[in-house]
Amino acid sequence: MGNCWSRENDLAEAAARRNAVVVREGGIPAIRAALAARRRGPQRAPTKVPTTIRFDADVLTALKLTGKGWQTRVNDAMREWIKDHSPDGTGTHR
Repeated sequence: MGNCWSRENDLAEAAARRNAVVVREGGIPAIRAALAARRRGPQRAPTKVPTTIRFDADVLTALKLTGKGWQTRVNDAMREWIKDHSPDGTGTHR
């Protein structure tokens, strides 16, 4: 069994490289410090609600490959869709 090329493998590999933390020296403490530095602090004024949504694997991979901020872009797209599809055009449903 050899390596099998596929678009999914390429996309997964690209995502892994994008999310990699490279630490050349310092061992485990340096890795922990690098990972901690990447974490985001708490929101000052929480405006978003955590939820779970299911996407097809290829859709999620494509979204993530658009880079940092992909969740914000999905949120903006959903907001636009709601606005365009609400009965009164305001984006609210009553």
